[in-house]
Amino acid sequence: MAAVGSGVNGAQDVSGSRVQMAHRGGRPAKKVLVLGATSGIAEATCRIWAGQGASLFLAGRNAARLEVVAADLRVRGAAEVYTAVVDLDDTAKHPELLAHAVNTLTGLDVAYLAHGVLGDQAAAEQDFAVAEQILHTNLISAVSLLTWLGNFCAQRRSGVLAVISSVAGDRGRKSNYLYGASKAGLSAFLGGLRNRVDREGVTVLNIKPGPVKTAMTINMPGSHKFADVGKVAAAIVKAVDAKRDTLYVPFQWAPIMFVVRHIPERVFKKLNL
Repeated sequence: MAAVGSGVNGAQDVSGSRVQMAHRGGRPAKKVLVLGATSGIAEATCRIWAGQGASLFLAGRNAARLEVVAADLRVRGAAEVYTAVVDLDDTAKHPELLAHAVNTLTGLDVAYLAHGVLGDQAAAEQDFAVAEQILHTNLISAVSLLTWLGNFCAQRRSGVLAVISSVAGDRGRKSNYLYGASKAGLSAFLGGLRNRVDREGVTVLNIKPGPVKTAMTINMPGSHKFADVGKVAAAIVKAVDAKRDTLYVPFQWAPIMFVVRHIPERVFKKLNL
């Protein structure tokens, strides 16, 4: 694991000139940790927070892409932007990364987990190693991060843990059941974590998007009909501010998935989904 600078402890702040923008409308600017900051949904969400003058710590795998995102957020008004280049699959490095992030931000208001992979369903059906990698990235690495963050926030009796899961986790379908299984496990974990830390003043927000137009989905069939990433990001920011527990986005996915969950199994197993 390396950071932009000299290792994790060298994560950069190159936007100190914007510190004066840290307060807008009389409210302190948010201190936000973004894990998987180069994903399309994360980038769109960070643009909104940057416009509000937030301080952002961005963690991602691709150094060049991370710097492009960071530069854009500085221009958009972020009070401070720090970056760390990191492979979030490496769970052994999570405590060091997270401690450095909260120390660099001098606190934490929101931890936003946006990393994940769709994976190759067909390959995963034939090769357990492929299936295991999907589960590790989408579930195990997230559990590692959230265990540390949940304890940190509970000790301080504040904070929002906003995590991107998926509507795919609401019911297994043959077209993407490995991805769906990883997100189902993540959603179950978030529910239990919320039940534990809510009484400590910590919000756990489970974000369940339907298909969204991003670089990751651009080659999928019907992608032109997917949700606009900017509107999805705006809904996420609003849900974080409202300290909601669950967000289906766009909103129509809530009733859609209610119906899908309640289709009798004898019928569901005959559907080509």
